[in-house]
Amino acid sequence: MPFENPALGIAARAEMLNTAYKNHAVMPTLRGALNDPIVGRVALVSSFGAESVVLLHMVALLRPETPVLFIDTRMLFAETLKYQVDLCAKLGLQNVQVVRADSEQVAKRDPYGLLHRARPDACCELRKTEPLEQALAGFDTWITGRKRFQAGSRAELQLFEAEDDKRLKINPLARWRKDDVAEYMINNALPRHPLVAMGFPSIGCAPCTSAVGKDEDERSGRWRGATKTECGIHFGKDQNNG
Repeated sequence: MPFENPALGIAARAEMLNTAYKNHAVMPTLRGALNDPIVGRVALVSSFGAESVVLLHMVALLRPETPVLFIDTRMLFAETLKYQVDLCAKLGLQNVQVVRADSEQVAKRDPYGLLHRARPDACCELRKTEPLEQALAGFDTWITGRKRFQAGSRAELQLFEAEDDKRLKINPLARWRKDDVAEYMINNALPRHPLVAMGFPSIGCAPCTSAVGKDEDERSGRWRGATKTECGIHFGKDQNNG
């Protein structure tokens, strides 16, 4: 059901939810996110990347009909596209929606498919940020798989965030450690993204993702050599690097 109390602002709702769920484990938090009237209409946004299977599995257990939004930039690894199809079938997810940029806009703004080289932020805006914003228009809240350990820019990540004055954002795994993620995958016999075994702990578009050394930050392979650290879907006027 949509959230229908405009007098209660996004920031106030985020604060209330952070207080209410501050001592909850992940599954109760996610169950609450899927059923709490304050949260409203909710979708899970998933990249079907290296660790995406954890939240996808949890959602499949709690409410398999939950909308799952998958952004296909048309520049993803072939392994990611196959993994997405196979994983949806295995988990029994019932409402996966593939989100893509408008073909006419792509032809107009990136006719040669090289925008990522000259203006990577503009490429992400065209292929990810704008399509996702359109797809989220019908939702009050979206769920992400971001975690504090992934990068320094995420060290203070909260369970519930206000995304400007638009909607709530929920990060159920924010407080999990790397070992927690690995343990959950092992205990539930979940299939890993095939590129993980090839040194890709964080997986985005093929042209902008490289393998990572054992002593590097796991997101160092994203936009290697550039100051860019986020695709932009987690930016907002009240947020820094998501």
